[in-house]
Amino acid sequence: MISLDDALGIHPTMLQFRTERTAVLASNIANVDTPNYKAKDVTFNAVMSEIGGVSSTQIQTDTLYRIPVQRSRDGNTVELQSEQARFAQNSMEYHQSLQFLKSKVSGLKRAIEGQ
Repeated sequence: MISLDDALGIHPTMLQFRTERTAVLASNIANVDTPNYKAKDVTFNAVMSEIGGVSSTQIQTDTLYRIPVQRSRDGNTVELQSEQARFAQNSMEYHQSLQFLKSKVSGLKRAIEGQ
């Protein structure tokens, strides 16, 4: 018998990662004018290194601080244009992961129905 985790592959984990990254990037954008706020991000490599044999509900991502290209006087490390670009890229990748997952579910549904 095939487990649901095996059938869906990495796609639920990627959706979880993209959701978490969206929250981190949105927080950076919201704090663009907050003195001494340090821009954060989560890495794809952190997720991939933890996937082996772990269910998607157990994934823990590491939050890292970003080093700015140009420092600000108030100690804030958020670079708005860069954060907006990362947010847009992450949003596209989220929708792509969602589409892959929908395709997998659709395939499983067809298989169950015998089509």
